Amino acid sequence: MKKADILIADDHELVRRGLCAVVTEVPGWRVVAEAGDGRTAVELALRHRPDVAVLDLAMPEQNGLEATRRIVAQAGSTHVLILTAHESEQVVREVLDAGALGYLLKSDAGHELVAAIESLLDGKPYFTSKVARLVLEGYLAAGAAVTPAASGILSPREREIVQLLAEGRSNKEVARRLGITVKTAETHRNNIMRKMHFSSLAELVRYAVRNHIVDA
Repeated sequence: MKKADILIADDHELVRRGLCAVVTEVPGWRVVAEAGDGRTAVELALRHRPDVAVLDLAMPEQNGLEATRRIVAQAGSTHVLILTAHESEQVVREVLDAGALGYLLKSDAGHELVAAIESLLDGKPYFTSKVARLVLEGYLAAGAAVTPAASGILSPREREIVQLLAEGRSNKEVARRLGITVKTAETHRNNIMRKMHFSSLAELVRYAVRNHIVDA
């Protein structure tokens, strides 16, 4: 199990304690900060730069969506896992648009939190099983696909790189798979993000699924 620094944010202290207890049972994982509101969560995320920030969707001061936007924009190395009691398609859409890479129902947190964090640590998205169908059939499929012209913006090599990144491969792994240098892989990634106007890895993943570059 790889080491990880994790931030936990929820306005209910008992919930925070429970989440922290689950996280600290994993060897190599530690909770570097706790927050009871969104504004504090952002401040602590920028200060500690955790690998994963677990954010409650409904928090005072600043809700989980706005906190996610700020963390993704200002602490790009931190992946956000949203924790919520809601499983509506609209909420899933808003969470993904905010830049979160994971979506976990509170009712599933007891047995899925570790798996969710592990997935995010590998750069892979995670959706609680109860909303996976909503993600696939609703947000990712219903009218969200880009046009053939837009998908043609990427070169064959760039599409290869998008596929590998969407599968959770690191720049080093992309370089090894394609027989290029790590610096070249990083350059390709930056060019793709700029060309497609992606602001987060979550956007790249959604693009890859919509255009059947990877299987959801």
